[in-house]
Amino acid sequence: MSPTSPVPEPITADPTGSTDDPLLTQSWLDLTFLHWAVDPSDVAHLLPAGTVPDTFEGATYVGLVPFRMHRVGWFRLPGVPYLGTFPETNVRLYSVDAHGRRGVVFRSLDASRLIPVAVARTVFRMPYLWSRMAVRRSADTLTYTSRRRWPGPRGAHSRITVRPGERIREPSPLEHFLTARWGMHNTFFGRQMYLPNTHPRWPLHRAELIECDERLTGAAGIRTVHGEPVSVLYSPGVAVRFGRPARPGGIPTP
Repeated sequence: MSPTSPVPEPITADPTGSTDDPLLTQSWLDLTFLHWAVDPSDVAHLLPAGTVPDTFEGATYVGLVPFRMHRVGWFRLPGVPYLGTFPETNVRLYSVDAHGRRGVVFRSLDASRLIPVAVARTVFRMPYLWSRMAVRRSADTLTYTSRRRWPGPRGAHSRITVRPGERIREPSPLEHFLTARWGMHNTFFGRQMYLPNTHPRWPLHRAELIECDERLTGAAGIRTVHGEPVSVLYSPGVAVRFGRPARPGGIPTP
């Protein structure tokens, strides 16, 4: 980062805040984290105004994360079994804002349920896309498939197969950097938004990448992902609670 860049908050494996009155609840299950290191200058233009790439030892990262979304629910209501449960694959970048809050920026979120996709796009201005998707377990491997339906580009797809391995007892600083993210940066009707979240510490496992055929990072405007990912992790998942979005000044909305 340049000398004028914000000083990021510390990386913590556990959330520093709380969400006693959650806006949104859900579970993320059977996640695979694939990451490629890139130069911060290659992706800075893809981040919302008011944020810059978050870096670890001079590099920032592009994440491709397929998983199963489970029972999305509003406030304290029970999660929805059908419309709130579906496969999802996101392409994400890592960001920090002027308050030092570390977060993720989603460049695309492919999901297999049209109604949640339409609501997320129109109401929350999130880059959700409707795709034909599946998550299949066979013996000791997991395969995630995705093919874009709407709004495109047609042909954007992914097929990822991994073999989860042993539990990581002491994740490295980089592994915490890539997974312990306690908020999301976005732009909502032209205004900066930070949406905080909390969940238990990630149970992380080593994973062997068997297959990775993907066109989602390129479709998300990222042209610098090449070769094998530098990090491949698996997690059985966590239950997640989202708090209320913060105003630009960092104060949560009522």
